[in-house]
Amino acid sequence: MWPATLWLGDCPILFFNTTADREPMHRILLADDDQVLSDLLTEYLQSQNLEVEQVMDGRAAVDALREDIDLVVLDVMMPVLDGFAALREIRMKSKVPVLMLTARGEDVDRIVGLEMGADDYLPKPCNPRELLARIRAILRRSDAAVTAGADALEVGDLVLRNSDRTVTLAGEPVQLTVAEFNMLEALMSVAGSIVTKEELTEKGLARKLELYDRSVDMHISNLRRKLGQSQGGEQLIRTVRGIGYMLGTDEEHQ
Repeated sequence: MWPATLWLGDCPILFFNTTADREPMHRILLADDDQVLSDLLTEYLQSQNLEVEQVMDGRAAVDALREDIDLVVLDVMMPVLDGFAALREIRMKSKVPVLMLTARGEDVDRIVGLEMGADDYLPKPCNPRELLARIRAILRRSDAAVTAGADALEVGDLVLRNSDRTVTLAGEPVQLTVAEFNMLEALMSVAGSIVTKEELTEKGLARKLELYDRSVDMHISNLRRKLGQSQGGEQLIRTVRGIGYMLGTDEEHQ
């Protein structure tokens, strides 16, 4: 282990290189056309026991996606294929967690990314430590997801299985991202009871709810769109204003 200093603008960040101490456990695909920033983030993440593969545009990110990629960090503004278009193609073939890098203050970019299936977002320029914290949070919930909770949860004709991370509605498969799956599991495990936004953020995103954070709302909106309505025409997931959300029970929908 050896100390090193990484510079973020004029700010020095001291960190310790640990790659020589143990084998990297996760592989990150970093897609950003800013070579200087990409090199900086790669050096820092590698020092924290992560393998990093760099690409410089969205098309290269889609082409580089393989089964051994554990998480994709995807910048929005890139040549050839922008981050949104790349995310759309990634979601057509993979459930791999995706963290979007958006311009600071661009709320529209964040909302669009989450609506399209991103698991989380972080505004640029970002502190490498904060990026590492978000990456580790996503990886923790992804790693723990298979063994979390009961093997199968059923609410009416909605079935969630942890063993193979699948969801079916009336026998038809429903494709969900990691964050959507975890939030749905949290709601189904206490169907008929309220789950707060704080709880959904911790269980779905493995982090604390932040001020003005609308990530949960966007993921719930995606879930509603994918699950549709009950036979009675009501939303399966109800909003409890000012508190959180609740998944209605089968009896309530009859």
